[in-house]
Amino acid sequence: MASSPATTATFCATLVDEWVRLGVVHAVVAPGSRSTPMAVALASHPQVLLHVFHDERSASFAALGIGLQPGIPAVLLCTSGTAAANFFGAVIESHHANVPLLVCTADRPPELQGVGAPQTINQTHLYGSFVRKFIDAGIADSAKQSKWRSVAREAFASTVGVHRGPCHVNLAFREPLVGEVGQLPPIDTHSPVRMSADTATASERKKLSLALRAEQGVIIAGNGIDQPRFVFELAAKLQWPVIADSRSMCRVDSDTAKGAVVISCADVMLRHPQTAERLTPKFVLRIGDPPVSKVVNQWLARSGAEQIAITPQPTLIDPDKVVSTHIVSSINELLIEMSRGEAQRATTAWIDHWVKAESASRQALDATFAQQIQLSEPLVATTVVDALPNGAHLVLSSSMPVRDVEWFGAPRTGLRVLSNRGVNGIDGVVSTAVGVALASGVPTTLLIGDIALLHDSNGLLNLIDRTVDLKIVLVDNEGGGIFSFLPQAQELSGNQFEQLFGTPHHVDFASLAGAHRIPFSAATTAPELRESLSASGTRMIAVRTDRTQNVSDHNELYQAVSNALNS
Repeated sequence: MASSPATTATFCATLVDEWVRLGVVHAVVAPGSRSTPMAVALASHPQVLLHVFHDERSASFAALGIGLQPGIPAVLLCTSGTAAANFFGAVIESHHANVPLLVCTADRPPELQGVGAPQTINQTHLYGSFVRKFIDAGIADSAKQSKWRSVAREAFASTVGVHRGPCHVNLAFREPLVGEVGQLPPIDTHSPVRMSADTATASERKKLSLALRAEQGVIIAGNGIDQPRFVFELAAKLQWPVIADSRSMCRVDSDTAKGAVVISCADVMLRHPQTAERLTPKFVLRIGDPPVSKVVNQWLARSGAEQIAITPQPTLIDPDKVVSTHIVSSINELLIEMSRGEAQRATTAWIDHWVKAESASRQALDATFAQQIQLSEPLVATTVVDALPNGAHLVLSSSMPVRDVEWFGAPRTGLRVLSNRGVNGIDGVVSTAVGVALASGVPTTLLIGDIALLHDSNGLLNLIDRTVDLKIVLVDNEGGGIFSFLPQAQELSGNQFEQLFGTPHHVDFASLAGAHRIPFSAATTAPELRESLSASGTRMIAVRTDRTQNVSDHNELYQAVSNALNS
């Protein structure tokens, strides 16, 4: 007989063995019956770290968080039916953010398809164009065991290759679902998996080399940079400023930047019209993703400068359609080559303008924060950035947290910042942070708003029992704070705005944390927040703010910077 419980068990064990051989460490499993053969195979492998999540959506975003950290996919497993549909949000984020993810969905066998069997839907190409590859593994067949490792290798390669992202493997299982594992097929060492990026063409390298002769250039350092020292070497040689997104690993202190000028106040300084005009570049080199700041992106679009983008992945984020050349290449190799080549050094006046604007802006921000006794939302962000220990990870929720850190966070070394910016959603943020903490094994802090936390409160399930040190800094402004910055806040009546956008929830977060056995504390001042962050272990730290006051707090900071730049 070609298919049997033993054959199924051996097939699943082979897939897992091959994935581990290729580098997989973590597996995230949502409980279910039909997925039993693969769940047992994952749980039985001694080199697999298994994480069980009750909720499929939470599981999928935890797996996404695991893939954010090392660039190696987690295996994500669920049973058949709507369970698989709950993975969709994380699959979409994985697709747009180029995060590797191995999605395994259990399925009913062919004889149970189309006959109304429970927990059975059409799972063929369930995630459409949002996966790099769909693999229908079918029913395990002993006659095809020589191909089993190839199936695993094909799935893994599609997630970590030149175009990283999710792969969907659909696994149909017949009952009985538990069998004895037999002899695994031999390892094939002659089919390596390609994990390197493309290499820039000769014409692309020449065009970039010529463009780097511009005297008034800027480097935009975004997410996707893993070795910032190569960015700093080129910037120091050119004497161009590095506008460093908080996720770029380039927003570091001057000693670490090794002669490069790092700009952390670009958003607030470029809100000042005269400064924005004075600092208009003639060439822009964008490395990785564009910055979070809308102000910076609009300033770049208005500049009229030639813009070349370098990304390790073939996808390009360019909604303003200003990138003239997109080079898909290993960032490190290309920057090393450009640093060694001939380049025009910018005039001292150009970099001096940037140094003075950055210094004046940072001093104005620091002075304003020093006068605040109660925590404002910007002060929460800057305090978190400054207070975390070296080697820590900071996960930022979309909406205001990622913006506040981008706008106001000071340079510092030893902190890695991560965020789901593929489609910028607020779903699954708690679980993503849990995944980051599981994969990294280092202290991790999540800065999140109340609505985003409520979107993913299931990420708190069993959190206290996981081997992580995760601080959840909750900014509770009783609703959707970011909407108060939009025109709707002025154009709609107060009641209608609150109903549609403010959306107060009246949740007692102390009770929510208590229900999950998570230690809870409240902070009203920066010293209190620092003290809570210094405590060991997982905990939730809540800061209560006011949405209307938050707008005023931001405007006060913008005005302080504007006054400093005027003088």
